[in-house]
Amino acid sequence: MTARVNIRLARKGDFPELAALYEQGDAIHRQHLPSLFQKPAGLPREEDFLLALLDDPEAALLVAEASGQLVGLVQVFVRATPEIPILMPRRYATVDNIVVKESHRRLGIGQVLMEAVHDWARAQGAAEIELNVYEFNRQAIALYEKLGYQTLSRKMRKSLG
Repeated sequence: MTARVNIRLARKGDFPELAALYEQGDAIHRQHLPSLFQKPAGLPREEDFLLALLDDPEAALLVAEASGQLVGLVQVFVRATPEIPILMPRRYATVDNIVVKESHRRLGIGQVLMEAVHDWARAQGAAEIELNVYEFNRQAIALYEKLGYQTLSRKMRKSLG
């Protein structure tokens, strides 16, 4: 069942609800990867960061709104490959962050947000979308695979401690 949501661009007045959404997404990352993620002393994202994102013509912060409240967000950027001879020139989008409010998960909101990203990216002239997802996040991986995403590369690490 897909929840009824309205997808729109974020606005400055959304900041308090956006901060709460970012905190929910960040908490999951802190829980699973405490060696990489920590709880900030202040807000999960500063208002200046969000204002810069809203003003960036190569970026979008899309939100899902249901019953007058924000229940999800997705942050996306348009990129172009660097001019390196081996790389094929291309314009693509990168999903940097997606969060669905805990109380609204498993209702199809992530899928609706990603479909909005696809539309936005096409309108920006992007031919592809790339994203990074941590291995612990099986729900997100399942969503991306359902939407046709495929693994392109693997990032690995080794602790020297």
